[in-house]
Amino acid sequence: MTGTGNAREAMVARLRGAGITDPRVLAAMGEVPRERFVRPELADDAYGDHPLDIGRGQTISSPWIVAFSVVALEQPPSARVLEIGTGSGYAAAVLSRCVGEVVTVERDPTLAARAREVLAELAPNVEVRTGDGMRGAPDRAPFDGIVVTALAPGEIPPDLLDQLAPGGTIVCPVGDQRVGTLVRYRDGRTEELADVSFVPLVPGSPEA
Repeated sequence: MTGTGNAREAMVARLRGAGITDPRVLAAMGEVPRERFVRPELADDAYGDHPLDIGRGQTISSPWIVAFSVVALEQPPSARVLEIGTGSGYAAAVLSRCVGEVVTVERDPTLAARAREVLAELAPNVEVRTGDGMRGAPDRAPFDGIVVTALAPGEIPPDLLDQLAPGGTIVCPVGDQRVGTLVRYRDGRTEELADVSFVPLVPGSPEA
């Protein structure tokens, strides 16, 4: 086994030890080459237990938060999921191995282009869109699950709630100043899951 393979296997073992038990999620985390989604100079640290800078003021989330968020969605293999905040594309790649279809929205055109290129190879059931994540993807709604990978200011964006299928689930960090709570919304009820730190979710799209 290569050094990268060993590091990925060790990461999966840590996730299992941290309480991630869903076999589909663990298998996905063990399959997706995380080093493909980070800057080349950070490849040796790709499987560490922390976020990494991907440029453009954004980060790739820690392996635990990616795995935990996918588990929290509780979606079957046939589900259609919307991801807000593509970033590097890593979380979408993991999701793609657990559900049937992923639509992911990234506000930064440069990051979206990078993610689209690697996901075209590794996760063909992922559609990468460039746009305002707070507005979601209304033309593709409703979604069985929606996962947000940036900190929503104060509440889950109303447009995303409108795009959720009946009985569907939203997993979204809510808070302020990069610190908040990961919440799960389903059937009109909101449940607090974990204290988290994320880059902020902001409207609009920056220049490339």
